[in-house]
Amino acid sequence: MTMAKENNEIIFHEIDQKEDRWLKRVFTDETWGGIFLIVAAILAFGFANSLMSEWYDSFINTKVGPESIGLRMSVSHWAADGFLAIFFLVAGLELKHELVHGSLSKPRQALVPITAAIAGVLVPAAIFVFLLRDTPEYLVGWAIPIATDIAFALAVLAVAGKHLPAALRAFLLTLAVVDDLVAITVIAVFYTSDLNQGLLLLTVGLLALYAVLQKLNFTRWYFSVPLGFMIWWATYQSGIHATVAGVAIALLTRNQTFKNEKKAPADIAEHLVRPISVAIAIPFFAFTAAGVDVRGLSIAEAGSGISLAVVLALFIGKPIGILLSTYLITKFTRAHLSENLTWSDVAAAGFLAGIGFTVSLLIGELSFAPGSDENAAAKIGILLASILSGAVAVLLMQGRRLREKKKNKVKS
Repeated sequence: MTMAKENNEIIFHEIDQKEDRWLKRVFTDETWGGIFLIVAAILAFGFANSLMSEWYDSFINTKVGPESIGLRMSVSHWAADGFLAIFFLVAGLELKHELVHGSLSKPRQALVPITAAIAGVLVPAAIFVFLLRDTPEYLVGWAIPIATDIAFALAVLAVAGKHLPAALRAFLLTLAVVDDLVAITVIAVFYTSDLNQGLLLLTVGLLALYAVLQKLNFTRWYFSVPLGFMIWWATYQSGIHATVAGVAIALLTRNQTFKNEKKAPADIAEHLVRPISVAIAIPFFAFTAAGVDVRGLSIAEAGSGISLAVVLALFIGKPIGILLSTYLITKFTRAHLSENLTWSDVAAAGFLAGIGFTVSLLIGELSFAPGSDENAAAKIGILLASILSGAVAVLLMQGRRLREKKKNKVKS
């Protein structure tokens, strides 16, 4: 959501045409990504609860890759550490775009989406911790409900909210990107074990080299791709989750054009990599992570309250945090909603942010041992919360559309 200074006030305003074109392309791509993601998750859940369950379990646990460089990993491990790095590279490029050209380019413009994103992180985490305060062994999963699934949420918005103002779409994108930046920071800080300082220094050195090459305009793919793989490998071997490499590379990629350049390297990279992310990386991770076998599984066996904590944190905590923080900003500062936005629209964005899915599943994998009852409970909670959040968001958006139809009929 962009804002402009007008009569010394901060106004939730419409975005400019250039940003609108960029958003439309992003929404088109992410809509397809969301569809692929949902199909992949349904297939995974179906395989895990059918006669194909043994094949599915065998597939995601099959180890592939060269052992000589420490990359002999299971298919599910590759999906989480390798394929999701591509997803976070795109998320990082989106964040870089917002920082340079979009809602985060000026402090006044960044105030609302950043505040809403932070509140949308703190409230769900607090709800999760409060509900599981008597079972401290489960509190390791406190970060599961903090993130928003960009592809899933934008797909729902693109399908059910076409009539909504573009400013709300920009707000949701910015909110989701900031959420994911917070999530990846949390992963780097709280879910890192056995840190190898030598390889961490190598990672920092390679990132510095990448930044210098960007400044010197050595941005051809035959420089960038091998160096990017080396950064990813060094990050993974250092003990930090490898997806952090995607965001780090994205933030160091130049987003401003040099003389005689038609497009900045960040724009080129985002345009080339996004289709790989939405069509391959995210669906593949969803297929390997969403296959939880619920046959004969009781809530008690599945982790005693973890599912409920995740559902309430995402489904209730996200919209409360986002809606309340936005209201307080408009109440106690000069910010206010523009005429074409309603509080119902902001509530819809809050529920869309409750679709945690991809990043929540990743943090669930890092919090609880794969295959454990706790891990299964977290997955069930994430799936339920995502479905409930998406459904309520659609109802709110359709309610707005019907009210507008009714109003137009009265006018005519």
